[in-house]
This record gives sequence, structure tokens and C-alpha cells, in this order.
Amino acid sequence: MDNVTETLTPDAVSVHATLQRFSDQFQESIQTKILSRTLLPESMLTAAHCLLSALKSGHKILTCGNGGSAGDAQHFVSELMNRFEIDRAPLAAISLCNDSQVLTAIANDYHYHDIFAKQVRGLGRPGDVLLAITTSGNSTNVVEAVKMAHVQKMPVIALTGKDGGALAMHLTSKDIEIRVPSTSTARIQEVHLLVIHCLCDFLEQKLFGKN
Repeated sequence: MDNVTETLTPDAVSVHATLQRFSDQFQESIQTKILSRTLLPESMLTAAHCLLSALKSGHKILTCGNGGSAGDAQHFVSELMNRFEIDRAPLAAISLCNDSQVLTAIANDYHYHDIFAKQVRGLGRPGDVLLAITTSGNSTNVVEAVKMAHVQKMPVIALTGKDGGALAMHLTSKDIEIRVPSTSTARIQEVHLLVIHCLCDFLEQKLFGKN
């Protein structure tokens, strides 16, 4: 590759370097998924059955996160409320990231740390499930939501990465952590999305699948 680079013009060198960087990111993503495929399925299966049990019992799923994790929370809810791959009835799920009036009112009158916990307090009931998403595990508002879920007697499924952060220390033996084996936020988010799709597929197949 060095011999090829030596023959390129400055602009061509820049293009070559960019293409190589793209390729490296694909490779990093692939390797993270390969490692996750080995480490995560058991906790994913436990989480899947937790969600299934809640929905079959007439309970709902609440979910929250910040930034890209908020996007993942909304994506998960849209797949459940609408469809993933099967035309079927909606499944009860609420994203706590959506209502700008609620979020800004709580942040303004109380604290940004409370934006999800107050919603869990108002909407969560025993038997509901909280899906808490944070790549670092250190999002204080997500940690506070987990603590409130425990008060409301709700099991927690945590999608995390890195070392699990502060959130991991607040999980109980009844909770489930799906921790992506990576320190890269981008790679963690990519696996989180795949995990979400796996959970959606599981729920659809168990509740509405023909087999």
C-alpha cells in the first residue's frame, strides 16, 4: 500500500486516506459485532423474555436515553407501536424522550437530571419495564430513571457499553444489563441498534409469528 501511495497526487492521497478510514470503521464495526455475538446473546434472551412477559401480562415498556440513545429509544418504540416485519397489532411502548414540553418543564422547574425519573414516576406501574439506554452508563438522568423504576417495582433492561458506568452499580439482581464490549460510542450505538432489532424480531415472532 505504501508503494501505491507514493504514486498518488496530493488530492489522490487524501481520497485514498479517506477511503481507508471508511474501510477501517467498517472493520471495527464488524469486529465489535463479532465479539458481541459471542458475549451478549444470553443477556439478550433474558431481556427478550422479560419484555415478552410484560406485554403478555398487559404491561407496557418505557424507554429513555440521550442524543443518539434517545434516537434508539424512539426507534424501538416506533417498531413496537407500528411494526417491525409483521403486520400486526401495536405493542404498548412509550419513549420518554419525545415530549418537548414535558422535558423542558421538568428541566426548568426542577433539574435536567429529573426529566426521565418524573415521567417514570407518573407513567410507570409495577410490572412495566424500563429500557434504559446509555453508551457510557454515566447519564445521570438515565440513572435517576433506573432508580425510580425500582421504586415503582419495575424491572430494568439496560443497554450500555464501556465499563457500564454508574448505571451498572445501581442495577439489582432482577435487572438485565446488555453491555457492548467496546469503548467507542459509535460502535456501541451500532450494536445497540442491532440488539433492538433482535428484541423486536423476538417479540413479533413470539406474539404474532406463524411458527
